[in-house]
Amino acid sequence: MTLVKASWAMGFRARALTSRLLQRQRLFSSSSTSSSSSSSSTDASTSTRTIVKMDDLVNLCKKKGFVFQSSEIYNPMAGFYDYGPLGVEMKNNIKRLWWRDMVQKREDMVGIDSSIIASPAVWQASGHVGGFSDPMVDCRVSFMRYRADQVFWAPLEIESTGEIVTYVSVVESGTMLEEATKAAWKKAKSLGKSGPFKPLVLKDLTEAPAEIYAEIPSPATGQPGSLTMPRDFNLMFQTNVGALQEESSVAYLRPETAQGIFTNFANVQRTARTKIPFGIAQIGKAFRNEITPRNYIFRAREFEQMEIEYFIAPDDAVWPVVYQEWIDTCWQWLVDLGLDTRLLHKKVHADDKLAHYARACTDITFDFPFGPQQELMGIAARGNFDLTQHAQASGKSLEYFDPVTQQRYLPHVIEPSIGVDRLFLALLTSAYHEEVVDATKKDTRVVLKLHPAVAPVKAAVLPLVSNKAELTTVAKQVYKTLQQRYHVEYDTSGAIGPQRHRPSA
Repeated sequence: MTLVKASWAMGFRARALTSRLLQRQRLFSSSSTSSSSSSSSTDASTSTRTIVKMDDLVNLCKKKGFVFQSSEIYNPMAGFYDYGPLGVEMKNNIKRLWWRDMVQKREDMVGIDSSIIASPAVWQASGHVGGFSDPMVDCRVSFMRYRADQVFWAPLEIESTGEIVTYVSVVESGTMLEEATKAAWKKAKSLGKSGPFKPLVLKDLTEAPAEIYAEIPSPATGQPGSLTMPRDFNLMFQTNVGALQEESSVAYLRPETAQGIFTNFANVQRTARTKIPFGIAQIGKAFRNEITPRNYIFRAREFEQMEIEYFIAPDDAVWPVVYQEWIDTCWQWLVDLGLDTRLLHKKVHADDKLAHYARACTDITFDFPFGPQQELMGIAARGNFDLTQHAQASGKSLEYFDPVTQQRYLPHVIEPSIGVDRLFLALLTSAYHEEVVDATKKDTRVVLKLHPAVAPVKAAVLPLVSNKAELTTVAKQVYKTLQQRYHVEYDTSGAIGPQRHRPSA
């Protein structure tokens, strides 16, 4: 964030000052992005990082106007958030940069913007109506509701005999093993049992055998036998289209943006005259009726996706190469955007954890304040499952004619997908720093060290005094000129110290 201090002693024209500022900044040039991100990576590997707590980040977002709880003046519903003045600027910057780098600067990419509500037949064919669900359990005592795969349990066993003393359960978190261990030892003490005990091995409720399920306590009450058996809960929001509310009018808010790309594959390929390999990109809202939305904007019921379906020939020699290229491209893009490389990881899905149609999947994970190695982005080799399903269900051919091989085939797909909201949160986590103002008074202040291309405020014009026309006139001219290209601030209130700090914290 650049500060322009205008004083009455300025003996040069505002246009010359602005020209030199723009020339020096070059905020959006490729060379600036590369050098800045390279510098950031170097700094990240040598500097001491501020460990941010989730509560501090949430409070900062509300205080500074990044994110607000939706409908806050009423009794708000969980899982819905509004982006404030700074938040919407930063979010738009993220989307613009993604579109620039993934679509505009590539010759093999085009874009699309599909509707949020599509024919219910789309979701029938894709498998979302019948299979897009999470396992849900309820606590009969506290009436709390959980996703079964987010409740973890373990037996506490005496090491020498293997005797099971008790069972414990906790809700998934970055400290759940410590919480479970503490609860287990406390329970053992109350039962008059002493160790040494075997280390706890936590598993989620979907892996609990039926014969011991009644012995697993509820994480809300600690009372065994109070959890219902897991049952499927469909995550799609249902609505009705038209004047009548009947079975034929049922529709759904899309739970992902990908299907709008698949159903438009033939239209896009024909009108854009693209040849395989090529990709179709989309940025848009998606909706999932999460059982327990949590961790702030990381898992919300309304969110925004940036998604690519990259179509390739159905050749076993092709997909592994393209798949790895997209993993490398996405990783480097996240690093260039300013994410702390110490917080980034890659997680390759084991074959037995893949979707039935997937050939491979790699998650780029991030160490968020609420837990390490949480999914930030996914790159999946999806085969031709989606195009096959839609072609069969619609009766319309979605085959591609390859002018080189003179063959028709259904293309296979590599899918890089990332949530805008999760990336927003990851960028704030990486940028969060506390500076010491006065060590004797233990006085600190928060500064967000965001990449210039992502930062919501690009420059601040701060006249030293507000009652000097010769000063404010020049400052206003500088502000108006910068305003043509960037989101900038103009501030004449208070002393220069607080003025300089305000736009960056």
